[in-house]
Amino acid sequence: MSNLRTSRTRLVGAAATAVLAALSLTACNDGTGARDEGASASTTTANSPSGTATSTSGSGSGSNSSSSSSSSSSASSDGKPATATTRPATDTSASKAPGSSGKPVTCEGSNTKTVAAPLNRPVNHMLLTVTNTGGKTCYLYGYPAIRFGEAQAVPPVIEESQPQAVVTLEPGESGYASVSLSATDGSGSNGHTEKSLTVYFRGRSGNESVGAGAHPSLPAKGVYVDDSLEVTYWQQSMDDAVNW
Repeated sequence: MSNLRTSRTRLVGAAATAVLAALSLTACNDGTGARDEGASASTTTANSPSGTATSTSGSGSGSNSSSSSSSSSSASSDGKPATATTRPATDTSASKAPGSSGKPVTCEGSNTKTVAAPLNRPVNHMLLTVTNTGGKTCYLYGYPAIRFGEAQAVPPVIEESQPQAVVTLEPGESGYASVSLSATDGSGSNGHTEKSLTVYFRGRSGNESVGAGAHPSLPAKGVYVDDSLEVTYWQQSMDDAVNW
């Protein structure tokens, strides 16, 4: 009897073991086992934001880098030469300034313009204006050697009108001298009307005539002159010239 119970107990234990083994095998073949874990891990890796971002970032970086390199190359070949051409032109234009260039010369007919204009005050006077039309500074030495019509001699100078320094004209500047045409009280002799005038310029010594003469126009009716005719030295200002 005792042996029978023991045998039954062993059978029951063996059967229980077989059932557990079957259940374990069934669990291994079920779709919820290790295969699902592997699939889930694979899916997670494939959908990983970091993986997608890395792939996208790498693609974008490569494209932008190529575009940037192309733009830089274009700017180097096209932009710089244009800038180099423009700046020197501006600098050269800004470096030029009007004014005298070279060694000063003597003022004479070829580098000046002379205008003769009768004055109301002082009466019986005429103003000579000489303007430097050249590109160099010029000196007006002494006084004008004027000749009305066919006169053989030039009128004397008013000695008291001599300035302290030689009149210097920069390009575009003017110098002046006045001419006393006739005596205001009518005491002059050999009065007559002249319709042409020539102005000659003196050199450094003050005695010789240099360069070309000037031929300023006179009023259509001419100017009246007599033997009292005289001139001033060249003056730097008009006021100094008309004071005589």
